[in-house]
Amino acid sequence: MYIPKPIDTSEIVLTKELLELTEKIAENVHEVWAAGRLKEGWSYGVVRNDSAKETPCMVKYSELPESEKEYDRNTALETIKLIVKLGYTISKG
Repeated sequence: MYIPKPIDTSEIVLTKELLELTEKIAENVHEVWAAGRLKEGWSYGVVRNDSAKETPCMVKYSELPESEKEYDRNTALETIKLIVKLGYTISKG
């Protein structure tokens, strides 16, 4: 049985700037996901239907339900925190 073991980043505190970056990355995560789904033949549907390749998430990030945005935000947040934990720095230049 597979048991996920993500690296613990709970002690990492991000700056205001990196927290703001999280939202931009989350939006891009959704855009990358949606582009991939379009290439696979998926389209918008009121309910998810795998056999018809339809999903209600084929909308702009701003139109996603908050629960879906949170999934993308968490992915972005944990990625940034992992980068910092591993000793890398992120700077705007």
